[in-house]
Amino acid sequence: MTDQIVKEPEEPEVPEEPEAVKKPESFTVCDCKLTVVETADGKKHFEATCLSKEARDKLASVFEQEAILRVNPKVKIE
Repeated sequence: MTDQIVKEPEEPEVPEEPEAVKKPESFTVCDCKLTVVETADGKKHFEATCLSKEARDKLASVFEQEAILRVNPKVKIE
C-alpha cells in the first residue's frame, strides 16, 4: 500500500471588490455652487452659494420652472 498525500482543493481566489468611487457632493451651475448637505436626522438637501443675486435668481427660476430627474445606468458620471 502506498501512502499518498491528498491535497485539499484550493479555493479559487476571489478578487477584492474595488472601493466604491466617492461621488462629488457639489457641483456648479448658473454661477452657483450647489452642495449636498446632510442634516443631523439624515435628511439631505441642496444648498447653493451664488456669485450674485442675478445668478441666484436664475437658478431659482430654473428650479421653479421644471426639474427633470432621469435614471440612465449607461451614463458614466465623472
